[in-house]
Amino acid sequence: MHGRLKVKTSEEQAEAKRLEREQKLKLYQSATQAVFQKRQAGELDESVLELTSQILGANPDFATLWNCRREVLQQLETQKSPEELAALVKAELGFLESCLRVNPKSYGTWHHRCWLLGRLPEPNWARELELCARFLEVDERNFHCWDYRRFVATQAAVPPAEELAFTDSLITQNFSNYSSWHYRSCLLPQLHPQPDSGPQGRLPEDVLLKELELVQNAFFTDPNDQSAWFYHRWLLGRADPQDALRCLHVSRDEACLTVSFSRPLLVGSRMEILLLMVDDSPLIVEWRTPDGRNRPSHVWLCDLPAASLNDQLPQHTFRVIWTAGDVQKECVLLKGDGTCSLHPLQQSPSLFSSPGCTLQPSTLSPGRQEGWCRDSTTDEQLFRCELSVEKSTVLQSELESCKELQELEPENKWCLLTIILLMRALDPLLYEKETLQYFQTLKAVDPMRAAYLDDLRSKFLLENSVLKMEYAEVRVLHLAHKDLTVLCHLEQLLLVTHLDLSHNRLRTLPPALAALRCLEVLQASDNAIESLDGVTNLPRLQELLLCNNRLQQPAALQPLASCPRLVLLNLQGNPLCQAMGILEHLAELLPSVSSVLT
Repeated sequence: MHGRLKVKTSEEQAEAKRLEREQKLKLYQSATQAVFQKRQAGELDESVLELTSQILGANPDFATLWNCRREVLQQLETQKSPEELAALVKAELGFLESCLRVNPKSYGTWHHRCWLLGRLPEPNWARELELCARFLEVDERNFHCWDYRRFVATQAAVPPAEELAFTDSLITQNFSNYSSWHYRSCLLPQLHPQPDSGPQGRLPEDVLLKELELVQNAFFTDPNDQSAWFYHRWLLGRADPQDALRCLHVSRDEACLTVSFSRPLLVGSRMEILLLMVDDSPLIVEWRTPDGRNRPSHVWLCDLPAASLNDQLPQHTFRVIWTAGDVQKECVLLKGDGTCSLHPLQQSPSLFSSPGCTLQPSTLSPGRQEGWCRDSTTDEQLFRCELSVEKSTVLQSELESCKELQELEPENKWCLLTIILLMRALDPLLYEKETLQYFQTLKAVDPMRAAYLDDLRSKFLLENSVLKMEYAEVRVLHLAHKDLTVLCHLEQLLLVTHLDLSHNRLRTLPPALAALRCLEVLQASDNAIESLDGVTNLPRLQELLLCNNRLQQPAALQPLASCPRLVLLNLQGNPLCQAMGILEHLAELLPSVSSVLT
């Protein structure tokens, strides 16, 4: 046995490792305790740097210790000579590189490096760019390093063309690079600024075609990598639609004025102000949301005094002025002479005489109970914000390319989803039937996301139905037998009087339903509705059909008490109908409802 090395047993090895871990833990805890004690005592000296180095060198993600380290460095800045401070900074930068080698994706380390360089009078930005390049050679998808590179490039005023060339080199090596694709989306609008392109930035057609060719090479090479697909969606995207006042409605019966907007806003905040003018005089009113929650909402309303609705006067003018930041938009409804108008956002609060928009005319004439005006100029683009391009020929070409790829890769979910979005961008109504077929294929390919796809399909179907209703200029919306799972865009239904949601898969009626201020009849039978929380404060609702749903307890009907004109309620086929004394309970809960069917 002499001269032979003794091989430890597995139990001995495990015990040795345990003892080693315990020893490291004791050192770690003692060093941490010493740092906190010195910090509490105000002893921010170089010994704290040494103690934190011992801990951060092994665990760079201890954020509190980076804070301690910054406090020490700030203190030493006032005590050291320029030469000593330069040596300290050099040592700190070297220490940070060693920490990054331990964990290249340490938030605290990259942030500390930003902080340190931001305090130097003349940082060596070229060296920092080289550092980024070295770490991205090891892992080109290290988004922490990409964030730091964008910071360095901005500070060093690196030309966008040089940074774009850098992304080219990394994308060529590996198409699967989210950060590099994203960086391109930031650089290209800088290189090719377009007037009135919006905050997202659009590209000239020649640049767009070149980028589409690049990204097509990426997803034809690796169709299952999603990074190129996301960049493709950005290329075909568009900026957010401009702010708009969609509709103004005045009701004599409810003595109420309601306004709907293109986006949710919080009236009364510093940036969102509504001013109501009646007969050219400002009227102080209290704005509120239909559901009473006064959170950001597409729809806001206010009560009107009786004098503003006097039927004896020949004319009343209702003007709503919306101030959003430093721009304004106004909407005018004129009673008596058959006119109403919507004016676009202005750069000056005094410019109220600009050309109006195309409207659905209506008046609040003597004897009429309501009047409204609606901005119909954007009907065709109302819901086409998912994808769009400068010219439809480019979009059509992309659709054909994706269909070719789908034939080669029939189970590629990204390709199928992109086809759906492209068809919606081209013409949602023309491609409606084909879109539904692609949704069916996509659900079979990606069953784990079936619920999301059902909701997205429901969203698109509802958008199409609203567009058809707008084109027909009717106030009745039929959404029965569409297999809907969610309701959206209800703010667009301010003028709807009859809504049919029967034979779908709805589990609830959302609070946004309160935006339907003109709704008189709601049919929601044969769904899976368990809650009626959204059926609140509907001033005109008269009939509510809820047959064959899943309402369990009479208490679920409590929200209906806020609907003053409700007279007919059909609950047949719901579990709550089996409860003892249900009719008596409902008569007590909803005394104004004269006809309840159970």
